[in-house]
Amino acid sequence: MNDERDASLTAKIVGGIDQIPAAAWDACGGQDQSNANPFVRHAFFSALEDSGSVAADAGWQPHHVVIEDASGRVMAVAPLYLKSHSYGEYVFDWGWAQAYERAGGRYYPKLQCAVPFTPVTGPRLMTRSDVDAGTRAELQTMLIASMVELARQRRVSSLHVTFPTEAEQALMTTAGFLPRIGEQYHWKNESYASFDDFLNALSSRKRKNIRKEREKANAHGVEIKTLVGADIKPAHWDAFYGFYTSTSDRKWGQAYLTREFFDLLSHRMGDAVVLMMGFAGDRAVCGAINLKGGDTLFGRNWGAAIDLPMLHFECCYYRAIDFAIDHKLAWVEAGAQGQHKIQRGYLPRPTYSAHWIADPGFRRAVQRFLDEERQAVAQHIEALEEFGPFKKD
Repeated sequence: MNDERDASLTAKIVGGIDQIPAAAWDACGGQDQSNANPFVRHAFFSALEDSGSVAADAGWQPHHVVIEDASGRVMAVAPLYLKSHSYGEYVFDWGWAQAYERAGGRYYPKLQCAVPFTPVTGPRLMTRSDVDAGTRAELQTMLIASMVELARQRRVSSLHVTFPTEAEQALMTTAGFLPRIGEQYHWKNESYASFDDFLNALSSRKRKNIRKEREKANAHGVEIKTLVGADIKPAHWDAFYGFYTSTSDRKWGQAYLTREFFDLLSHRMGDAVVLMMGFAGDRAVCGAINLKGGDTLFGRNWGAAIDLPMLHFECCYYRAIDFAIDHKLAWVEAGAQGQHKIQRGYLPRPTYSAHWIADPGFRRAVQRFLDEERQAVAQHIEALEEFGPFKKD
């Protein structure tokens, strides 16, 4: 695909992350910035693809977009997949698929610009960080046009960009995509010196409740260790994978990630991996995996071989706050869903997605739904903020 507006730039589609040099991809992923996002690192995508967690036979066929200049230097990239289902996305379009197919349409395959299995906001229209603002906008516009052109060539029903930045969503809306917002619950570090310092910012009742929860969680005889990088051994991953598959079987009926993925993740980007693991004696009994970015700790998967009160809150939420305070991180993002996080200091923040629909009639129906949904979500976020645990001014 050649862009006629600038003959020096060429867009192409590649069938795997291994066809893009890691340094070239990461130069577009903001890895040199203070708020670097670990989920858009080449190493993360390669661990997904090389482990078979993401592949055509898993319903995620890579179609990554790459823009090169006349010398062949990679100027911009977008992670893109041809999908045969809607699993592992966290921006749910099952209702759209059912409605379109009831009307006689064919919803799948579709195109998905996303980080698989990862509901984390981050760049999707990724450009080199050393270009000026005008060039960045031109490259991002070219990425959008290339994805839409591919969607038309493949005659797919739709193209979805999930968890982009707010600015990227605005750019795609200008290009004719339908904007959608969601909500997540994130903890903000107000320069706390300790966990007690954080608790002192809460109302008395909420502060006492969290202290009681932590006391209960730590009274079970389970020792919770924070393992980072080289501290995490294959035996830890063996145990954690057992927790992960057990949880996946109960919630979704399948595990998206293979056992090999965790070995590759640890080997290729172990500097970013933080594993909170609980032990009863020498036996690992629970675990929560996190990835550390430049200014954020991202909570991902949790699982346990035992069911003990408050252990989940301790491992996933409170130990993450401890870690963020100790390492002077600005945020903890604890994953999708869960209004129960609000009373534990995680307040609602909007998330974004953008959707291109090929069929005009179907597009109008989706647009009406999204117009109503956006207003409802915005009002919901505003209302939830009033129920936070912090002291009122």
